[in-house]
Amino acid sequence: MERRRASLLLISALALTGQAAVGGTLPEERMDALYHFYSGDNVEIDGPSLLVRKNVGQSVSVSGSYYVDSITSASVDVVTTASKYSEERTQWGAGIDYLHGDTTMSVGFSNSEENDYSADTINFGISQEVFGGLTTISMGYGSGSDEVRRRGDDAFQDTVDKKAYRLGVSQVLTRNWVVGLAFETIADEGFLNNPYRSVRYLDGAGGFAFQAERYPRTRASNAAAVRSRYHLPWRAAVAAEYRFFTDDWGIDAHTLELGYTQPRGRLTFDLRYRYYTQGSADFYSDLFPYQDAQNFLARDKELATFQSHGPHVGVTYTLFDRTSDTRALRGSASLFYDYIFFNYDDFRDLRVTGVQPGTEPFFSFNASVVQAFFSLWF
Repeated sequence: MERRRASLLLISALALTGQAAVGGTLPEERMDALYHFYSGDNVEIDGPSLLVRKNVGQSVSVSGSYYVDSITSASVDVVTTASKYSEERTQWGAGIDYLHGDTTMSVGFSNSEENDYSADTINFGISQEVFGGLTTISMGYGSGSDEVRRRGDDAFQDTVDKKAYRLGVSQVLTRNWVVGLAFETIADEGFLNNPYRSVRYLDGAGGFAFQAERYPRTRASNAAAVRSRYHLPWRAAVAAEYRFFTDDWGIDAHTLELGYTQPRGRLTFDLRYRYYTQGSADFYSDLFPYQDAQNFLARDKELATFQSHGPHVGVTYTLFDRTSDTRALRGSASLFYDYIFFNYDDFRDLRVTGVQPGTEPFFSFNASVVQAFFSLWF
């Protein structure tokens, strides 16, 4: 369960290299090989991934991907309520894009497997160019069916069903300026908490004890984002993005990201800074006053009040760029690095002992993310 959160930081590279088609054009034929590494809060995740995309005629593009990560975790949650563990997750996916005039229709499927969690996801999308290609409107739908298990407990098994609806608009304002708007609403139902995680409560004897977390079995969330990219006269570009998230668990979150891209000969440099802040869930507490203090109980630090921020730096080197038999042939190698600061306002570090419960220092940690990949267009 913990891996899925950290993997969100890693999977972004695949999202960049494996984007679906937009209205009026098919994605470029390409192959991407990626190695990723994450380290933070005594959690390490690493592994390879591969994505291949190929056109069939002038109207169809097919893609396939394979992703592996291995995790070793001794995070603050693990060492205070459980023991260190290691495991592996594999994920594969396939997709088809069909182009008809200025309309592109897409369908994709993915399967993810680990020893205590299985996930099947299917996505549909359609995008349409209008006003001579200056505006692109896109809509999407995703459905997920997950199975939750618990290591060492063969009797435990539950499910999670997910539905996602997406709407987006991209507008070319000038020859150098593009703006995009996106909206997504998600409905989750089923076992939505971590089967290993516990909350703590005052035991009446000057200390505290633990009991299992208990979440609502439904969650509805909405997210809206605005993105802007402007190409500068000296072959550089600046980008900005703001995203707002809210759900019926009481969490409101804001994300702001600013970026700058600068080509220099065969090199392209990418600099970004991202800031994220969120409030806590209504049923979250670092320390409850007594056992079963309320219907729903959570002490997951991802539902706490916290901020994260940090820089992203990257460089891409064009290995070769030539034309062969009227087909473009290009290859590049990229290396990206993120350093992220996490600071929690109401989640305390239980590794500090000998103090009164509820007075432990607030938890914080730093994380590093490395992504290295090779891309080939053919």
